[in-house]
Amino acid sequence: MIKSWVMKTTTMDVTWIILLATLSFQVGVGKANCIWYDECKDTSTGKQNCAYNGTAKPLTDPTALARLKHYCPGLYKGPNSTETCCSPAQMYTIETNMGLPEQLLRRCPSCYYNFLEIYCYLTCNPEMSDSVSVKEYDDGGSVVKSVNYVMSTDFAFGMYNSCKNVEMPSANELALNLFCGRTADKCTPYNWLQYMGDTSNGHTPFEIDFYIQDVPWTSPSNVTSVPMNSSITPCYKKYMNESACSCQDCEASCAPIPPIPPPDVVPKVLGIDAWYFITACCYLVFIIVFGISVMWHNIMTRNAFGIYTAEEQTKSVESDVYQINGANTARRRKKKMMKKADHPTIQPEDINCLEKLGEKMESFLQRSFQMWGTFCAKHPIVVLVGGIILGAALCAGIPFLKVTTNPVDLWSSKTSTARTQKEYFDSHFGPFYRTEQLIVTRPNNHSYVHHKLPPPSIAYTNYSNMFDKTFLHMLLDLQLQIQNITATHENKTVHLEDICFQPLSPSNKGCTIQSPLEYWQESHENLDAVVWETIYKFNIKANYLDHAEYCISAPATTWDTTGLNQSCLSVSGQPVFPWVVMGGFDGSDYKSATAFVITFVVNNHLEESLNGPAEAWEKEFIKFMKNFSSPNMTIAYSSERSIEDEINRESNSDILTILISYLIMFGYISLTLGQLNHCYCLGERLDRLLVDSKILLGLAGVTIVLISVGASIGFFSFCGIPATLIIAEVVPFLALAVGVDNIFILVQSYQRDVRSPNESLEDQIGRIVGRVGPSMLLSSLTETVAFFLGALTDMPAVKVFSMYAGMAVFIDFLLQITCFVGLMTLDARRQESQRYDMCCCVQLPPEKSEKSEGWLFRVVKYYYSHFLLKEWVRPIVVLVFTGWMAVSFAFIHKVDVGLDQKLSMPDDSYVLDYFTNLSEYLHVGPPVYFVVEDGHDYVTMQGQNEICGGNGCPQDSLAGQVYTASLRSNYSRIAQPVSSWLDDYFSWLNSGGHPQCCRSYTNNGSFCSSEVPDNETLCQPCKLHGAINGHPVKQDFMKYLPWFLSDNPGSVCAKGGHAAYGSAVDLVNNKTRVGATYFMTYHTILKTSTDYIDALNHANSISQNITGFLQSKGKQYKVFPYSIFYVFYEQYLTMWKATITNLALCIVAIFFVAFILLGFDIFSALMIVITILMIIIDMLGFMYLWDISLNALSLVNLVMAIGISVEFCAHITRAFAVSLLPTRVERAREALANMGSSVLSGITLTKLGGIIVMAFSKSQLFQVFYFRMYLGMVIFGASHGLIFLPVLLSYIGPPLNKAKLFRQQLVKKSSDYIQEQDTERLIANESLSDDPPDYGTL
Repeated sequence: MIKSWVMKTTTMDVTWIILLATLSFQVGVGKANCIWYDECKDTSTGKQNCAYNGTAKPLTDPTALARLKHYCPGLYKGPNSTETCCSPAQMYTIETNMGLPEQLLRRCPSCYYNFLEIYCYLTCNPEMSDSVSVKEYDDGGSVVKSVNYVMSTDFAFGMYNSCKNVEMPSANELALNLFCGRTADKCTPYNWLQYMGDTSNGHTPFEIDFYIQDVPWTSPSNVTSVPMNSSITPCYKKYMNESACSCQDCEASCAPIPPIPPPDVVPKVLGIDAWYFITACCYLVFIIVFGISVMWHNIMTRNAFGIYTAEEQTKSVESDVYQINGANTARRRKKKMMKKADHPTIQPEDINCLEKLGEKMESFLQRSFQMWGTFCAKHPIVVLVGGIILGAALCAGIPFLKVTTNPVDLWSSKTSTARTQKEYFDSHFGPFYRTEQLIVTRPNNHSYVHHKLPPPSIAYTNYSNMFDKTFLHMLLDLQLQIQNITATHENKTVHLEDICFQPLSPSNKGCTIQSPLEYWQESHENLDAVVWETIYKFNIKANYLDHAEYCISAPATTWDTTGLNQSCLSVSGQPVFPWVVMGGFDGSDYKSATAFVITFVVNNHLEESLNGPAEAWEKEFIKFMKNFSSPNMTIAYSSERSIEDEINRESNSDILTILISYLIMFGYISLTLGQLNHCYCLGERLDRLLVDSKILLGLAGVTIVLISVGASIGFFSFCGIPATLIIAEVVPFLALAVGVDNIFILVQSYQRDVRSPNESLEDQIGRIVGRVGPSMLLSSLTETVAFFLGALTDMPAVKVFSMYAGMAVFIDFLLQITCFVGLMTLDARRQESQRYDMCCCVQLPPEKSEKSEGWLFRVVKYYYSHFLLKEWVRPIVVLVFTGWMAVSFAFIHKVDVGLDQKLSMPDDSYVLDYFTNLSEYLHVGPPVYFVVEDGHDYVTMQGQNEICGGNGCPQDSLAGQVYTASLRSNYSRIAQPVSSWLDDYFSWLNSGGHPQCCRSYTNNGSFCSSEVPDNETLCQPCKLHGAINGHPVKQDFMKYLPWFLSDNPGSVCAKGGHAAYGSAVDLVNNKTRVGATYFMTYHTILKTSTDYIDALNHANSISQNITGFLQSKGKQYKVFPYSIFYVFYEQYLTMWKATITNLALCIVAIFFVAFILLGFDIFSALMIVITILMIIIDMLGFMYLWDISLNALSLVNLVMAIGISVEFCAHITRAFAVSLLPTRVERAREALANMGSSVLSGITLTKLGGIIVMAFSKSQLFQVFYFRMYLGMVIFGASHGLIFLPVLLSYIGPPLNKAKLFRQQLVKKSSDYIQEQDTERLIANESLSDDPPDYGTL
């Protein structure tokens, strides 16, 4: 929570002001006289003045004259001509009591001197009786007890207007909060003056009744006073030779604030979202073009209307006669002949260079894989041993595995801007604190606490039930119990005091606890304290609620004015801001708070081992809170370690879900890989069930997949590249998708293949490997290259996944093309020898084995492929798929970017309640630090003006620009101006009063704090060499800065910088130079990922503007913002760019690899890329429709979706490319028949079974980013690969490779020639006679 709080310990030591004077009694209006002179009586709140009814006396004391000249320059007439109504003692009192106002108001000179005019004219004005009259005397008329003070409206309102915006940088609040007795937004000139004149404020020694009017006023004693109307200097004007107040302290000094840019308006066309409109128009154009193309093809090319020429009609009649009289065999021959007639005769000169290269590449790959497959089949044991050795060697690296669980390392690149800025901040100022937080509510209690206002008021006010005293006592008991929690670490007892942040250490060992109970210093006695009326003592004058209200309005005071005389500071000596410790209130009405927030701030360390004691204490804290219950309160809680603990618990709880998912997939693979030719379920040939099944081969294939994953992990463990939990959840899923598909293609190709008469089993398997190996290489190599290119990203989670996935797919391919081929050979030998699958020692009698295509293959080949490629089905498929793509594309821009932190927690996590309450009740956002890198020159006037925010500082300084941004907090997400150590240092150096803030011991010259009594023989004020607008000169700046940073703020010197800025300034070179520094403020409340991203974006923009301003002055360093969440949300600023880049790299890699391995076939490569692009677009639209945001997790899944999409597309596309059937429709049908069933049974059905299990996971992260996205991958991949892609190929698939066709024609030239001659003779003979053919001759 709070990195540096601000010790605004500004006791209302507004003992300030009442330097008070003693009025002379007047009757009637005559020559103005004094009403007092000198001091006579000491009281608990100050000194009362002696009554004196006479003329002003000469002031000759040099020290008193100097004080008068400094504080009341308008009354100073020279060393020998100055007459006043105040003595040197009274001038000393003025100087003493003006210390605090000078510290707080001096940054705005006109406000400060306007304020001084009140007391100068009250105390020393030689004509004071004109405006001031005695109301009551004491001690027999010798002491003035109360006075009447009349001032003009112009003066009162002018003074108020000049001061109403003056800031206290250390507290990030207005100075009037301390001077008005209420919050600044409720302060007026009337109640301000009333509060300052009331003795109940604890600092005014006698009553002052202010009258604000523009006409003379007559007292009850018939004394007439005219309004004091001293001239007012507006805050935007200079006072004498001092500069005007800065924009931060004076709204009138500000240049016009740039208007808030209008929100992004969704462009519309005809009232429709332009994105939707344009997409719809493009789709409509596509429908028109596609429709015209289809009709042209059917009408003109295929002659769908049957319009024939005369010659064609004659041929048609002959054909009809043939069909009527001929036999089925003849019809089949004619059909075959017509197909052959579609092939043109290819000449060598018709073949281009790419086709020649493609044919050679295809032949080379086929020969190479056939030779390799034959070798593996003939030497399976050798291959298996080699594969086992390779796998074992790589898996041996697993013991060296390091898993990254640190969220920063997981989601933020070491070279990212936010990461480097975080490391810069941590190295110069220390890491951000650890926080343990409670959010306490009373949801079942809607009562109010009725509180009677202090006398003489008879009104009541309502407080929420959170302020019930009994409840506060219970809450205090809980807080004290938490403070007393102990833990054990390394055999040592750990207390909260051992690990907590102690801002005023060593003088104050109190822990920083931000809690409403700190208003009563964690004391039950203070909570029960009351003050009774002085006279009758029948009514309570003040109680705990009056103290709470006072502390809410002035949290930095050390002495309330309710009569309780209690401090508002916490036990640690820090102020407790109401917007931090309260929640659920309306506007700034803290009395309506419906939640209290208690935060324990614990030290954090860069070296993780040093955080062990804190982690041990946090563990006990969580244990305590889980066991705590109370019917009177509901508590949401969290600690620094909570999120990481819950993520680890979530991962462990999901192990069972993942295991069941994989077991289902393993079981499916093992059971469906076999060749089941009989209806075993009906009892037919049950004895062959274990012969035809391939359970062991399926398990071996799955084992190979797992070994490849383990080998990938081991390889990168050897390389020292840590893994992430995503690897264990995603990479096995991907490897199974790729590996299982290849397993099914290999096994089913063997099962459907018929061995030649003289071909051995080993040669057959080698031939099959030669046929399907290039397809396996195509899919595996494209995915491997795509993943390795995806590793070029800066996002660690995506980078590590891509590396591990790419290596796993590559090793899986190597093991499949070696070990699995050997295992398949051994299994084929087993099956041919009629041995049982699970028990090889059992053997059935020899019988002839039957080859079967399998029911799924037959369904796809004879039914599904024919139906899908019908002329009326194909256009529907194209329109449906392109239509869905258009809809998905229209939704892409609406996909949310970010990650709801609630999704990272299990459904039953206590942190979910904390996140919910955090969003509902909190009224303050995270702190943000504007860091000025080392290099700025703070000792010069120019350097100071580039940073500061007080008088003399330009509006485009660092403090000025952040202040301007805070004025537009709803847009900029900056809630307040910065806490500026530089401005508070100026105020600290130039503080007045007795004692001053800056003093040194007379004997040794070391720092003498304000806590040391004022004694000039002991300590003396700092000897400054002058100041311009309150800014120290070069000789003084570095000399006194270390003193300021070590000074604890207190009742005398509220500007001590130890608490607020002890870590904000990095002093280097033995404290002789200022290095890096920071200036802190807060973001507004941030609830959603969009809020956090906007906050980061605007903070960066502000810092860039400040940096630009500094660099325009010749500076080379930068100003950057830092907040604890930036390192996690920076990725979202460029998430779309990173997504497009990663996906584009993968797709480009797929295109080039496919282009080469498909024989330099650019059309086939384009078909694969087009289909994958459609799948990815559909996935993005699916993400919008199912509320899946775009982040690193979903990007990993999108990259994986590309890999899985290759499996759905590559095999079918290659089968189409190598087919030599004459038409695209026939080639598409053949490709779908040969590869479709393997893709369907291999990857589609396997994955669906495993994915469904993930829907039952307790992890919301699993349900959203794994179940939903995996389901989308399989559905869109399968539908595009098995439905859309064949149709697309049938329309615009690659043309026949003429080099392959030419080779086929050469091989079959002689046999084809003889067959064609026979066919021609048959047709010629049939055409000469109308008689039926002689079937015997035929």
